[in-house]
Amino acid sequence: MIDHISISVNDLKRATRFYELVLATIGYTKLDVRPETVGFGKRYAEFWLNYRPGLRVVADDGSHVCLRAPTTQAVDAFHAAALSAGGESDGAPGERPYYGEGYYAAFVRDLDGHRIEAVTFLTDPR
Repeated sequence: MIDHISISVNDLKRATRFYELVLATIGYTKLDVRPETVGFGKRYAEFWLNYRPGLRVVADDGSHVCLRAPTTQAVDAFHAAALSAGGESDGAPGERPYYGEGYYAAFVRDLDGHRIEAVTFLTDPR
């Protein structure tokens, strides 16, 4: 079981603004602010941003973070918020049957190039 995860960012203030907008769509809020790190979560900080000047994300390294969303509408809102905040689409919202029955997700690239996914599971995929 994973308790929390952190990603490195070049500009902590800019990344914090981005994630405040994007993560609010799936129920996360900013819970912990420190000089070089910011934590988001639902009840406790489980998604952290760590300031790392000079960061260079390798776009196709295969890594990504997937966060659970409560509904398909939240997945759609996550994707839209990321795009409006300057992120890039890496997979529009929709069902992905090759990942499993009822798998509904959207993928984005954040301002530093990290691949972030929001997923929910349909109770009746028909």
